Amino acid sequence: MPAKKTKGSGKKAEAKTPAKNTKKRTMKSEKNTVKSGKYYYFFGKGKADGNAAMKDLLGGKGANLAEMTNAGIPVPPGFTITTEVCNLYYDNGMEIPKDIDTDLESHMHKLEKASGKKFGDLADPLMVSVRSGAKFSMPGMMDTILNLGLNEETVKGVAEKTGNERFALDNYRRFISMFGNVVLGIDKDLFEDVISKTKKDRRIKQDSSLQANDLKNIIKKFKGIVKRKSGEAFPDDPYVQLRMSRDAVFRSWNNPRAITYRRLNDIPSGLGTAVNVQVMVFGNTGNKSGTGVGFTRNPATGDKEFYGEYLVNAQGEDVVAGVRTPQPIAELANDMPAIFKQLKEITTRLEKHYRDIQDFEFTVQDGELFMLQTRSGKRTAQAAIKIAVDMVKEKLITKEEALMRIDPMQLDHLLHPRIDPKAKFDVICKGLAASPGAASGKVYFTAEDVVRIGPKTPTILVREETNPDDIEGMNVAVGILTSRGGMTSHAAVVARGMGKCCVSGAEAVRVNASKKVFQVGRLSVKEGEIVTLNGSTGEVVLGKVDTIEPELSGEFNVLMGWADEVRRMKVRTNADIPRDAKQAIQFGAEGIGLCRTEHMFFAEARIPIVQQMILADTTEERQAALDKLLPFQKKDFKGLFEAMQGLPVTIRTLDPPLHEFLPRSEEIEEKIAGLDPKDDEYEEKLEALEKTLKRISELSELNPMLGHRGCRLGVMYPEITEMQVRAILQAACELHKAKKKVFPEIMIPLVGHVNEFKNQKELVDRVAREVIAKNKVKNLNFMIGTMIEVPRAALTADEIAEEAEFFSFGTNDLTQMTMGFSRDDAGKFLGHYVEKDILPSDPFVSVDPTGVGQLVKMGKEKGRAVRADLKVGVCGEHGGDPSSIEFFEGVGLDYVSCSPYRVPIARLAAAQASIRVKQAEKAAKAAARKAAKKK
Repeated sequence: MPAKKTKGSGKKAEAKTPAKNTKKRTMKSEKNTVKSGKYYYFFGKGKADGNAAMKDLLGGKGANLAEMTNAGIPVPPGFTITTEVCNLYYDNGMEIPKDIDTDLESHMHKLEKASGKKFGDLADPLMVSVRSGAKFSMPGMMDTILNLGLNEETVKGVAEKTGNERFALDNYRRFISMFGNVVLGIDKDLFEDVISKTKKDRRIKQDSSLQANDLKNIIKKFKGIVKRKSGEAFPDDPYVQLRMSRDAVFRSWNNPRAITYRRLNDIPSGLGTAVNVQVMVFGNTGNKSGTGVGFTRNPATGDKEFYGEYLVNAQGEDVVAGVRTPQPIAELANDMPAIFKQLKEITTRLEKHYRDIQDFEFTVQDGELFMLQTRSGKRTAQAAIKIAVDMVKEKLITKEEALMRIDPMQLDHLLHPRIDPKAKFDVICKGLAASPGAASGKVYFTAEDVVRIGPKTPTILVREETNPDDIEGMNVAVGILTSRGGMTSHAAVVARGMGKCCVSGAEAVRVNASKKVFQVGRLSVKEGEIVTLNGSTGEVVLGKVDTIEPELSGEFNVLMGWADEVRRMKVRTNADIPRDAKQAIQFGAEGIGLCRTEHMFFAEARIPIVQQMILADTTEERQAALDKLLPFQKKDFKGLFEAMQGLPVTIRTLDPPLHEFLPRSEEIEEKIAGLDPKDDEYEEKLEALEKTLKRISELSELNPMLGHRGCRLGVMYPEITEMQVRAILQAACELHKAKKKVFPEIMIPLVGHVNEFKNQKELVDRVAREVIAKNKVKNLNFMIGTMIEVPRAALTADEIAEEAEFFSFGTNDLTQMTMGFSRDDAGKFLGHYVEKDILPSDPFVSVDPTGVGQLVKMGKEKGRAVRADLKVGVCGEHGGDPSSIEFFEGVGLDYVSCSPYRVPIARLAAAQASIRVKQAEKAAKAAARKAAKKK
């Protein structure tokens, strides 16, 4: 059965590298020297050398073909050349070692015996397919050749044997074009153009209308293309065809699309692909033949229904190529009732056997059914959850297996609006998928303009990079696009916290905020024009694209309940306002792990007071401004405490440098230039603006991320910490007296030395005693701890734990300081580092386990050695990353904290991490028992 057309097969084919120009990998062994082993695995006549457990060696396709054969399912006979041979091929200078190559013919003889046909026979030739098959499914990424074994002479034998000359010629022209494209690297469009011109000249629309004489002319022209482009005639020797096709499939393991797919799906490059050589069966021999593809359940919804399509008298590619309109697979019950019944029985068996939804291919040749493939079916996030839950109810899998079936990151698709899969659109550029979801809106270049337009008109805030000043605009906008910044930049972190879609680091976007336009190449997008952002892929689209709103099913809640039963680590949220906190509670958060108090200062009524505090010349002036801020802060904290209903709330005291709360110096200079000397208040205004400009200059720093921020602000200006602690505890006391549960955790940021923490802790304790005594409150529980984000803090965690009651690892800054990467600028090169395997992944997305991770492990162990009940968590963006969560489970942290919309992801990932730890412990005990028995 011909292969299904791959996604994008209707588009222009990507350039292929001819075999002779393929880049060779460094040789690791001498030519013609091989490891000892079995390199060919046969399947056919109800018996196979392999089985489903041998995917490492046989690839997924070969292992499943063997498994189906052993189960008595009708599978055309064939053999699999192992993944080991693929690696030997590369190690041996892109050549198959001689003794392995020689064995090919003996296995073809075995195939001849099983099929009753001879390879190259003039009267009744054996035709085979040559297909790839890696351990992990990579649909459409590698190459396939069909109808192999045909030449000028054997095609006549097929015509005579079948009594159908057109059938024989049609298979031959398909083989030449496929071989020319896959093996010789010739652009497939050259072959398609010949067919299109012939149909145009004949005034016909469908390939099936081409007659034998048409096909003879097409074949002649195809061979001319091969001769012209490759410099050699099309090979007639079937064994030459077979060897060249086998090598082409091995080469396809390292074609550009396969490399990209492996990188995107974290598939190791050293696995290699197997090659499957299998007897061809044909669905286009008449009305008793047909071909189709299907799923044992609906892969879009998860419903338990037989799902797929088929065509009578057709080849496999016709099903998906649009040449003819396929029929729903249920109609097969009318066309071929016996075949339908047999197919339903077989696929039901396959699903029960593999205990998962199956994606299958089949061909009916002259009334006989053949299964060509089965594999676990790709499915949507919605379907994946429904299928997993349903299969537990059907007692096919356990709850733990159901949890392990779901990729936690798939849940993102359920929690945010997403692009309608049916929508057509043109992508103008791509950045980082910083915050998931999709949104369309009018482009504006300042936060002020977005706020002015208001929430009734959907807007996209476009900036080179955002800063804390933009918070109000970010809150109003439906999406954020930046040309700079990485996955943990300000835009990315804030957008995730708000549940807004965000594309950051789109370097192709050149922003000109003053002219209110951005450019991508020659394309200009002006203020007010509409763009669409896909925060799940990083794509930027010109114009409005339809989206689908998220829906959480009952199965989702069931699955999350199972996850909560299994996981050990708690999951908190990063939230600064009650709205976000309430959303996180709905998603299952068990507290707030990080409240960034600086975000509360940018509200319109507060920022002038904050600036007044910064511009103060004396402590008294600064205290007067802080006294005005205290009621605002108390109200903020009270709202958070009420939203969390007694769950712990970790509040970080002021962290960013003070200059972030002041206007940019350019803005002040513009205001000075715009003053009217004739104004009665000119001198007064000028003095105030010059004072602000001077203060901006005084506060400016060459490296503000390592400058005057965090606990250093509290040490220099203790009245700032005092105001915040007073607001926290006054809010807690008021609620406590109202019989409402509260549990504040006061967190001091950027501590690098224990004496910094002691300084701030003494202040907190003093203010706490005063507030509690004044409010006459008893039994108000609160904790004082620190953020471990400076490497020295992790190295001296034992000293700090003598004073701190909890640690929260701020892995964003800890990564930045440990690796020496600016998280706002590293996006320029980190992508290249990952592509070139310098780093396994972006360390701001997934924690660096051997560097940053070791500091986390060391900090936790040193802290617990001093204080056994030390609460230890993480509040960086890594708290919502599944691979990082697995690391934190192994280290033994108490909780992770992440943005509200990542809470479900973290709950599932934490459950999976717990399951893996238990599985590892069980395996270790079994190994120990086995070793003990041997002794």
